[in-house]
Amino acid sequence: MVQILQGKDITLAQLIDEFGLKLADDEDFFSEWRHDLPELSNLEKQSLNEVKAEYLHLSKYPILEPVVKMVVLSPLLRLAGFYQPPFYIASEQEVKISSEDEATIIRGRIDILVLHPPFWVLVIEAKRAEYSLSTSNSTSIGLYVGRCSFG
Repeated sequence: MVQILQGKDITLAQLIDEFGLKLADDEDFFSEWRHDLPELSNLEKQSLNEVKAEYLHLSKYPILEPVVKMVVLSPLLRLAGFYQPPFYIASEQEVKISSEDEATIIRGRIDILVLHPPFWVLVIEAKRAEYSLSTSNSTSIGLYVGRCSFG
């Protein structure tokens, strides 16, 4: 019998058990993200510090997902250049993943997906700030841990 789970309800423990998810704590895992990076300009550093300060201030209060997207995600995507070619953004993309034996299916939506075909570049799952940014980890991981189909 096929078990269908909603991405918003999946836990990290379920992903570990069902999909064999493992922590990659090797320092060389995605080392290209840490080496040969361009130096940030003073303006970029100032902008990042402003985003951080605004998030820290607002996270003291219950704020909903649209505010987190507006205050944190939008400025970071702009600073990273993800609004410029060759990237494009899709929002609220429906995804479906199945386990290898297809006994478990996870369905959900990815809030913001930055693409550079044919590869995914960035997945963002925003949650209420009062729960911290780490609460979206299991949902995000669950939604891209296996084979995904959009639409």
